[in-house]
Amino acid sequence: MNDFYIIFTASLVAVNCALMGSFLVMRKMVMIGDAISHAVLPGIFIAYYVSGSTASLPILVGAALSGIVATIMIEWFTQKARLQSDAAIGISYTLLFSIGIVLISKYGANADLDQQCVLYGEIEYVSLWLKPIIGGFMLPQQAITLGIVSIVLIVAVIVGYRGLFITTFDPNYALSTGVFVTFWHYFLMSGVSLTTVVSFESVGAILVVAFLSGPPAIAYLLTEDFKKMLVLACVTGIGCSVGGYYFAKWLDVSIAGSISAVIGLVFTMVFFITSVQKSKADVIST
Repeated sequence: MNDFYIIFTASLVAVNCALMGSFLVMRKMVMIGDAISHAVLPGIFIAYYVSGSTASLPILVGAALSGIVATIMIEWFTQKARLQSDAAIGISYTLLFSIGIVLISKYGANADLDQQCVLYGEIEYVSLWLKPIIGGFMLPQQAITLGIVSIVLIVAVIVGYRGLFITTFDPNYALSTGVFVTFWHYFLMSGVSLTTVVSFESVGAILVVAFLSGPPAIAYLLTEDFKKMLVLACVTGIGCSVGGYYFAKWLDVSIAGSISAVIGLVFTMVFFITSVQKSKADVIST
């Protein structure tokens, strides 16, 4: 059952990240997930310092608040300071991440905070936190939380699909027709923050970024239909989770690192296949 718990948890993260990452890829903002995953560090420490506990709830609240602050900073630098989005992302997350490091080095000498866990996660140990659900069936606490987030995100995407779609592909037209572009931007960023914060506890920041960017990019190469892209990104993320887990088990290496590597390999393979097919189509058309 341990294999199932790990794969199921990773698959839930993959689905959550694929839903949000697909919009980020089309908006050319995918690295905002990396920014948020690093920017949560000061929130994590402040939550620990205030509560005196490493329990999930205060840590997640602190991390979520940091993620929201990072999102607001990025938007402010982009709109008010007229910085390019990549520059605004770089400045915001390095500032918040460095504040977190300073706080930990100054006030957290005895803090029971594992910074490596933030990067690599604890997905190998999810079976240690089993909780009973309906019918006495056991699931890891992380998987239960991720499952709830999955339901929230799926409902949010279905209900807000029109607003998210039009502001992603043609924000100027959306603005001219009276659509609240700013609202839908923060609606999406709230989903990204929630996804990132809830996911990094299980799989770490590195794999969160890989899930946000890899499966949506693979799906983008395979289809031009955005609805199909959303579904294909989720399926790809789940497939990479399964393949990466068994690859890690075979080599006895990090699961998060292995899944990230599989995502990269699949993207490379799909890229070359689609490039060859496109080249043949161009030759035939000429």
